[in-house]
Amino acid sequence: MKEYVIDAKDMDEKELNRTIKQQAAHHDKLIIDNPESKHNICAGLTEDVDIEINGSAGYFVGTMVNRPNIHINGNAGWFAGDNMTEGELIIEGTAGDGAGQGIYGGTVIVKGNAGSRTGEIMKGGTVIIGGNSGFMTGLLMMGGKLIILGDVTDDVGESIMRGTIFVLGDVKSLGKNAAMEKITPEDQSELKEILTGYGFELTDIDYANFKKIVNMQ
Repeated sequence: MKEYVIDAKDMDEKELNRTIKQQAAHHDKLIIDNPESKHNICAGLTEDVDIEINGSAGYFVGTMVNRPNIHINGNAGWFAGDNMTEGELIIEGTAGDGAGQGIYGGTVIVKGNAGSRTGEIMKGGTVIIGGNSGFMTGLLMMGGKLIILGDVTDDVGESIMRGTIFVLGDVKSLGKNAAMEKITPEDQSELKEILTGYGFELTDIDYANFKKIVNMQ
């Protein structure tokens, strides 16, 4: 595997992203040190490459990417994975508002808590939050799967059109157009396959206790 290390400490956002795109074309893996919460890291990247970010990222990390696998050993700001079409974004810490906003495909994983409007206007793909998620989680959701292992606050699934929201913890309130359905054995099997694949260890009782939120038919 060909690796390349980028020290982002003295780079501005444009220089960093230009370097990422140049080196991604020639390497299997890029390691980004000292990201210092810069915004727009990996924006628009379309190479099939592994990216390891050692530290926290700012707003719009992984925005509009197609194919890269991005792993952040830290936190992320607002709109992580925004409009991803294919690929993977794993955040070991927390994320701000709008994680997974508008994704068409791929997977966004936040191991800790996320802010408000998680998965808003997502059209496909999967968003997983290992902790809690804020208000209007799943706002205007159009497709895909949104999985929350912690609690969610007000107006979950506000104006949801399609797609499914699964919540293991407490749901404070549902938004307009949202309804709760009984989880099926097929749902449980699919959740188990997805979550165990990313190292989440839940019991069979946990899978049976997921709440399933969909569009009100």
